Amino acid sequence: MSAFSTMASYAKTISEEPVDAGSPAPALPWAAMAWFAALLLICYVPVLKALIHNWWTDGDMGHGFFVPLVSGYILWQRRAELAAVRPQPSYWGLSAIVIGAVLMVVGTLGAQIFVARVAFLISLFGVVYFLGGKPVMRVVAFPLFLLVFMIPIPSIIYARITLPLQLFASTVAEHVLALVGIPVLRDGNVLELASQRLSVVEACSGIRSLLSLTFLALVYGYFFDSKPWMRWLLLAATIPVAIAANAARVTLTGMVSEYRVDLAQGLFHELEGFVLFIVAVVLLVAFHQLVNKIYQSRQRHAAA
Repeated sequence: MSAFSTMASYAKTISEEPVDAGSPAPALPWAAMAWFAALLLICYVPVLKALIHNWWTDGDMGHGFFVPLVSGYILWQRRAELAAVRPQPSYWGLSAIVIGAVLMVVGTLGAQIFVARVAFLISLFGVVYFLGGKPVMRVVAFPLFLLVFMIPIPSIIYARITLPLQLFASTVAEHVLALVGIPVLRDGNVLELASQRLSVVEACSGIRSLLSLTFLALVYGYFFDSKPWMRWLLLAATIPVAIAANAARVTLTGMVSEYRVDLAQGLFHELEGFVLFIVAVVLLVAFHQLVNKIYQSRQRHAAA
């Protein structure tokens, strides 16, 4: 109740204070923010604890540890903007907090982990909107959006995405291996080679690269390009780049296994995936540089 009474007093003060363009903006409600931050952590401790465990145990979500750190760093960079903005507390944010609380209870009781995790983000959004309104939300919208990437995809959606990616990667590998003279027979997502059978499982579907590369594309675009259309273009480019890199990984695994079967699994296989992910990042950066050169060339041509 102390948090709500503090916020009510703060909202009343802000609403009654005359707006003067020359007067400094009122300070952010740090006391209320501390209260709500503590309440959110207390309410969502089980959800956040399970989420961190998921990052640790699931190879697809290894980037989850970096998401809140990057989001926090961007907020720190924007601290001057936050200090200059005039908060406009809105009780509409309270409705988002209530919706988040209801979803958390429903997700917990119904064993819907994804719903409970989304509830945390909705509650966090509600707190920010409740305390600062639209002016503050405009400043923190992007780092808040990045937090979406710390939540794993629901299993039902994950299954629908991974199967087509598995089939695509195995099909590409089949054609490339046949092209270089390696006999191969494909049965769905299974490649029958002379030396062994390679199965393109869910972990090799490319979804890991797609999730991590999408997050990196957003962060890279934020730090290295201010053009909104370029950021959207980089985001769209992650899909073909990640899928192509994964297909190359499966193909390379098939080629290597013809010479040494043990290299198709274990540490070498993991390192192979890491190297190809780095290649995908390099390709994304190269794509950005190429588009920028074309854009600058057209700008110079238009100016001439």
